[in-house]
Amino acid sequence: MLTEDGKHLYVSYDEYHALIEKLALKVHHSDWQFDTILCLARGGMRPGDILSRIFDKPLAIMSTSSYRADAGTVQGHLDIARYITTPNGEIAGRVLLVDDLADTGHTLNAVVSLLKARYAPITELRSATLWVKGVSTFVPDYYVDFLPTDPWIHQPFETYDALSPDKLLERWKV
Repeated sequence: MLTEDGKHLYVSYDEYHALIEKLALKVHHSDWQFDTILCLARGGMRPGDILSRIFDKPLAIMSTSSYRADAGTVQGHLDIARYITTPNGEIAGRVLLVDDLADTGHTLNAVVSLLKARYAPITELRSATLWVKGVSTFVPDYYVDFLPTDPWIHQPFETYDALSPDKLLERWKV
């Protein structure tokens, strides 16, 4: 649900999973055959996992991080992992790159550039996200929702960002 001021988008678990399924259908309807799904951790892990299951394709993971300050709400320096974790040795062939959103586009632009420069065995690379913001400099090949404004997206699992082990112990005391 988008707030009246357009600054916040609240997404339930049901809405989140429906977006992933709609994304799967967009990829499927394109008739593009790919070999591997490469998700960007952390945001692309949930969509990547579900797409991996739907398409029965191996899931590779590349860790990236830029949202650290203020409980993950302020973008900072972009860090990209040196290695990709994949069950098939080296990532190769046709790869579907998955993240949750194209926010500013900075992360996706940097990752695509890095993959093209350092991973010659990738023969074709396409991208998929749940959301793309109007302010993004990167437009994925596949996406579900275009957000013309720049709302902060409150994803359903973000409640864990403020949940420490001590708070969890307190919650589950009998």
